[in-house]
Amino acid sequence: MIILLKPEVTEESSEFERIRSFIEQFPKVKVKVVGHQGETRGVTEVHLIGPTHDVPQDILEGMPGVERVVRVSTKYRQIGRHGVDLSPVGFTYQGLHFDQDSFHIFAGPCAVDTRENVEETFRFLSGHGVVTARMGAYKPRTSPYDFQGHGAACLPWVFELAGKYGIKVISMEVLKDVHIEEIREALERTGNPTGVMLQIGTRNAQNFELLKAVGSQDAFPILYKRGMGLTLEESLNACEYIASEGNRRIVFCLRGVKTQLGSPHRNLVDFIHVPVIKRLTRLPVCVDPSHSVGKKDHAPDGLLEIFHAAAQGVVTGCNMLLVEIHPAPETALCDGPQSLTFAEFEEFLRDVEIVREAYEKRVNACSRDRLRQMMA
Repeated sequence: MIILLKPEVTEESSEFERIRSFIEQFPKVKVKVVGHQGETRGVTEVHLIGPTHDVPQDILEGMPGVERVVRVSTKYRQIGRHGVDLSPVGFTYQGLHFDQDSFHIFAGPCAVDTRENVEETFRFLSGHGVVTARMGAYKPRTSPYDFQGHGAACLPWVFELAGKYGIKVISMEVLKDVHIEEIREALERTGNPTGVMLQIGTRNAQNFELLKAVGSQDAFPILYKRGMGLTLEESLNACEYIASEGNRRIVFCLRGVKTQLGSPHRNLVDFIHVPVIKRLTRLPVCVDPSHSVGKKDHAPDGLLEIFHAAAQGVVTGCNMLLVEIHPAPETALCDGPQSLTFAEFEEFLRDVEIVREAYEKRVNACSRDRLRQMMA
């Protein structure tokens, strides 16, 4: 059960104390207070955890300071939408807002290789007005003989270069809790020139200790990638692990699911789940066309199939794209065959702009139709 308090009510107010005193009549029910700060207002939610079937909803709804009471029937209590619009949705980090209406493109190499390539990439992104990037320092690979990333050694100069070119947020995968501390320390040593969104990769999608570790810190938001072989519910419950530890600044990323039915692509594109996740949860949704497709084949219409995969996500309302680019993909130490050249990324930006505009037109047309129906 979730009690949504009125904007002026805080944990220190008399109204909240009356609510807490009432809940104390049910000793097996625990109280957890969760605060959100949106663009226009703050929201305080009181989560009742435990056997709440005997807690009378009508009495709570009539108490001073209560705006709404929602009975939760889904397993993901922290991230769920629960059939109503519990605003605000999303979060602000490094001056950028992430919610179910925003849109960002995170571009860069799958794995950091050389300082020169990183600087060239940041310079290129900055020149095109892109202030978000992906940079892998820790890379889990299928083969133990493949490049595993430079690890903590590259973090100081990656962060310094990001600050030099105005990159505000870098998506960076972590494999264990010590990586979180290494990122935090490197940022502090370099004067916090940029921000980091901690990425949980598909191979760690059910590494519950890692999920709890990223959830228990509040310095960085989380980009959670759906497990390549997990159901949507299993992946959403993994996000619930993160949120239940306290960090609800989560972006859910679809990156394709592993099945031979997706051949010849690397994975089967699952981007139709974008509106499903937005309906079931309050999480912004990202799609990763690079790992879904896995190579740069052209369709007969001349467009790269990665463009078409990205368009599927964008036209269904995704809020973020994670795409691999590299100044010289043929020399990349990781995922070169699926990395866009700078020239291809310029085409990608133009194509995404067209598709995003199409999505916004669809939404606006639907809103006008609903308004006409209400007035009829």
